[in-house]
Amino acid sequence: MSAHTSDSGLSSTVVLDSGDIARALTRITHEIIEKNRGAAQVVVLGIPTRGVELGRRVAERMSEVADHPVPYGSLDITMYRDDLRMKPARALEKTDIPVDLDDRVVVLVDDVLFSGRTIRAALDALNDLGRPRAVQLAVLVDRGHRELPIRADFVGKNLPTSLAEQVKVAVTGLDDRDEVRIVSAPRTADEVAR
Repeated sequence: MSAHTSDSGLSSTVVLDSGDIARALTRITHEIIEKNRGAAQVVVLGIPTRGVELGRRVAERMSEVADHPVPYGSLDITMYRDDLRMKPARALEKTDIPVDLDDRVVVLVDDVLFSGRTIRAALDALNDLGRPRAVQLAVLVDRGHRELPIRADFVGKNLPTSLAEQVKVAVTGLDDRDEVRIVSAPRTADEVAR
Protein backbone atom coordinates (compact mmCIF):
# COMPACT_ATOMS: atom_id res chain seq x y z
CA MET A 1 0.00 0.00 0.00
CA SER A 2 1.30 3.42 -0.89
CA ALA A 3 0.16 6.57 0.90
CA HIS A 4 0.12 10.11 -0.40
CA THR A 5 -0.98 13.48 1.00
CA SER A 6 -2.19 16.12 -1.48
CA ASP A 7 -1.78 19.89 -1.26
CA SER A 8 -5.42 20.09 -0.11
CA GLY A 9 -4.55 18.00 2.95
CA LEU A 10 -6.39 14.89 1.78
CA SER A 11 -4.48 11.70 2.34
CA SER A 12 -4.89 8.75 0.03
CA THR A 13 -3.69 5.19 0.11
CA VAL A 14 -3.67 2.74 -2.78
CA VAL A 15 -5.25 -0.47 -1.48
CA LEU A 16 -5.51 -2.36 -4.80
CA ASP A 17 -3.16 -1.93 -7.73
CA SER A 18 -3.65 -3.19 -11.29
CA GLY A 19 -2.37 -6.68 -10.46
CA ASP A 20 -4.66 -6.94 -7.43
CA ILE A 21 -7.66 -5.88 -9.53
CA ALA A 22 -6.82 -8.39 -12.27
CA ARG A 23 -6.56 -11.22 -9.72
CA ALA A 24 -9.82 -10.16 -8.04
CA LEU A 25 -11.69 -10.14 -11.37
CA THR A 26 -10.27 -13.54 -12.32
CA ARG A 27 -11.37 -14.98 -8.96
CA ILE A 28 -14.85 -13.44 -9.34
CA THR A 29 -15.09 -14.94 -12.84
CA HIS A 30 -14.34 -18.44 -11.60
CA GLU A 31 -16.74 -18.06 -8.66
CA ILE A 32 -19.57 -17.00 -11.00
CA ILE A 33 -18.95 -19.98 -13.28
CA GLU A 34 -18.77 -22.37 -10.33
CA LYS A 35 -21.94 -21.05 -8.67
CA ASN A 36 -23.90 -21.26 -11.93
CA ARG A 37 -22.41 -24.60 -13.07
CA GLY A 38 -21.12 -22.95 -16.21
CA ALA A 39 -21.91 -19.75 -18.05
CA ALA A 40 -24.49 -20.88 -20.61
CA GLN A 41 -27.38 -18.89 -19.12
CA VAL A 42 -25.38 -15.99 -17.66
CA VAL A 43 -25.70 -12.37 -18.83
CA VAL A 44 -23.32 -9.77 -17.34
CA LEU A 45 -24.62 -6.21 -16.93
CA GLY A 46 -22.30 -3.46 -15.70
CA ILE A 47 -23.67 -0.49 -13.78
CA PRO A 48 -22.29 2.81 -15.12
CA THR A 49 -19.79 4.18 -14.87
CA ARG A 50 -16.92 1.93 -13.79
CA GLY A 51 -19.08 -1.17 -13.40
CA VAL A 52 -19.48 -1.28 -17.18
CA GLU A 53 -15.74 -1.65 -17.75
CA LEU A 54 -15.40 -4.15 -14.90
CA GLY A 55 -18.38 -6.12 -16.25
CA ARG A 56 -16.83 -6.24 -19.71
CA ARG A 57 -13.63 -7.68 -18.25
CA VAL A 58 -15.52 -10.30 -16.24
CA ALA A 59 -17.60 -11.33 -19.29
CA GLU A 60 -14.47 -11.61 -21.46
CA ARG A 61 -12.73 -13.79 -18.85
CA MET A 62 -15.86 -15.92 -18.52
CA SER A 63 -15.98 -16.35 -22.32
CA GLU A 64 -12.38 -17.57 -22.31
CA VAL A 65 -12.90 -20.01 -19.43
CA ALA A 66 -16.29 -21.31 -20.63
CA ASP A 67 -15.10 -21.40 -24.26
CA HIS A 68 -18.21 -19.61 -25.58
CA PRO A 69 -19.32 -15.98 -25.69
CA VAL A 70 -20.94 -14.60 -22.54
CA PRO A 71 -23.24 -11.69 -23.37
CA TYR A 72 -22.59 -8.44 -21.54
CA GLY A 73 -24.05 -4.97 -21.56
CA SER A 74 -24.88 -2.06 -19.31
CA LEU A 75 -27.79 -1.03 -17.12
CA ASP A 76 -28.32 2.67 -16.44
CA ILE A 77 -30.09 3.22 -13.12
CA THR A 78 -30.24 7.02 -13.13
CA MET A 79 -34.03 7.31 -13.38
CA TYR A 80 -34.52 4.66 -10.68
CA ARG A 81 -32.40 6.37 -8.01
CA ASP A 82 -34.15 7.46 -4.82
CA ASP A 83 -31.96 10.56 -4.48
CA LEU A 84 -32.90 12.35 -7.71
CA ARG A 85 -34.50 15.21 -5.76
CA MET A 86 -31.47 15.65 -3.49
CA LYS A 87 -28.60 15.73 -5.99
CA PRO A 88 -27.90 17.71 -9.14
CA ALA A 89 -29.26 16.22 -12.34
CA ARG A 90 -27.10 13.46 -13.68
CA ALA A 91 -26.63 12.68 -17.36
CA LEU A 92 -28.30 9.50 -18.50
CA GLU A 93 -25.91 6.69 -19.28
CA LYS A 94 -26.37 3.98 -21.87
CA THR A 95 -28.47 0.89 -21.22
CA ASP A 96 -27.46 -1.96 -23.51
CA ILE A 97 -29.25 -5.26 -22.99
CA PRO A 98 -27.59 -7.79 -25.34
CA VAL A 99 -30.16 -10.62 -25.04
CA ASP A 100 -33.63 -11.33 -23.68
CA LEU A 101 -33.27 -11.49 -19.88
CA ASP A 102 -36.21 -13.81 -19.23
CA ASP A 103 -35.10 -17.02 -17.50
CA ARG A 104 -31.43 -15.98 -17.60
CA VAL A 105 -29.03 -15.45 -14.70
CA VAL A 106 -28.17 -11.75 -14.64
CA VAL A 107 -24.90 -10.84 -12.94
CA LEU A 108 -24.84 -7.15 -12.04
CA VAL A 109 -21.31 -5.73 -11.77
CA ASP A 110 -20.44 -2.55 -9.89
CA ASP A 111 -17.22 -1.05 -8.60
CA VAL A 112 -18.11 -0.30 -4.95
CA LEU A 113 -20.94 -1.60 -2.76
CA PHE A 114 -21.76 0.96 -0.08
CA SER A 115 -25.30 1.79 1.08
CA GLY A 116 -27.01 -0.65 -1.30
CA ARG A 117 -29.16 2.05 -2.88
CA THR A 118 -27.53 1.76 -6.31
CA ILE A 119 -28.26 -1.97 -6.38
CA ARG A 120 -31.86 -1.41 -5.27
CA ALA A 121 -32.24 0.98 -8.21
CA ALA A 122 -30.67 -1.62 -10.53
CA LEU A 123 -33.18 -4.24 -9.36
CA ASP A 124 -36.02 -1.81 -10.07
CA ALA A 125 -34.62 -1.14 -13.56
CA LEU A 126 -34.36 -4.89 -14.23
CA ASN A 127 -38.06 -5.31 -13.38
CA ASP A 128 -38.88 -3.14 -16.38
CA LEU A 129 -36.69 -5.18 -18.72
CA GLY A 130 -37.65 -8.77 -18.09
CA ARG A 131 -37.91 -11.55 -15.56
CA PRO A 132 -34.52 -13.13 -14.95
CA ARG A 133 -34.39 -16.54 -13.26
CA ALA A 134 -31.87 -15.09 -10.79
CA VAL A 135 -29.97 -11.88 -10.18
CA GLN A 136 -26.49 -12.02 -8.67
CA LEU A 137 -24.19 -9.19 -7.66
CA ALA A 138 -20.44 -8.92 -8.23
CA VAL A 139 -18.50 -5.95 -6.83
CA LEU A 140 -14.84 -5.09 -6.88
CA VAL A 141 -15.01 -3.55 -3.37
CA ASP A 142 -17.48 -3.96 -0.52
CA ARG A 143 -16.87 -1.12 1.91
CA GLY A 144 -19.74 -1.81 4.32
CA HIS A 145 -22.17 0.76 5.78
CA ARG A 146 -25.27 -0.83 4.24
CA GLU A 147 -28.57 1.06 4.52
CA LEU A 148 -30.57 -1.66 2.75
CA PRO A 149 -30.50 -5.45 3.16
CA ILE A 150 -28.33 -6.09 0.10
CA ARG A 151 -25.29 -8.35 -0.02
CA ALA A 152 -22.89 -9.13 -2.86
CA ASP A 153 -22.56 -12.71 -4.11
CA PHE A 154 -19.03 -12.11 -5.39
CA VAL A 155 -16.58 -9.65 -3.82
CA GLY A 156 -13.10 -8.76 -4.98
CA LYS A 157 -12.08 -7.12 -1.69
CA ASN A 158 -13.87 -6.43 1.59
CA LEU A 159 -12.58 -3.04 2.65
CA PRO A 160 -13.86 -1.80 6.00
CA THR A 161 -13.94 2.01 5.93
CA SER A 162 -15.16 4.88 8.04
CA LEU A 163 -17.91 7.15 6.77
CA ALA A 164 -15.32 9.97 6.62
CA GLU A 165 -13.36 8.05 3.99
CA GLN A 166 -14.06 7.71 0.29
CA VAL A 167 -13.21 4.77 -1.94
CA LYS A 168 -12.03 5.90 -5.38
CA VAL A 169 -11.83 3.33 -8.18
CA ALA A 170 -9.89 4.03 -11.36
CA VAL A 171 -10.07 1.72 -14.37
CA THR A 172 -8.09 1.84 -17.59
CA GLY A 173 -10.43 2.78 -20.40
CA LEU A 174 -12.01 5.54 -18.33
CA ASP A 175 -9.01 6.60 -16.26
CA ASP A 176 -5.28 6.40 -16.82
CA ARG A 177 -4.74 3.38 -14.56
CA ASP A 178 -6.30 0.52 -12.61
CA GLU A 179 -6.33 1.12 -8.86
CA VAL A 180 -8.49 1.42 -5.78
CA ARG A 181 -7.62 4.20 -3.38
CA ILE A 182 -8.97 5.25 0.03
CA VAL A 183 -9.12 9.02 0.39
CA SER A 184 -9.55 10.65 3.79
CA ALA A 185 -9.52 14.16 5.19
CA PRO A 186 -6.74 14.99 7.63
CA ARG A 187 -7.47 14.44 11.30
CA THR A 188 -7.93 17.56 13.36
CA ALA A 189 -5.72 18.25 16.40
CA ASP A 190 -8.65 17.26 18.68
CA GLU A 191 -9.02 13.90 16.90
CA VAL A 192 -5.29 13.21 17.15
CA ALA A 193 -5.33 14.03 20.89
CA ARG A 194 -8.10 11.50 21.63
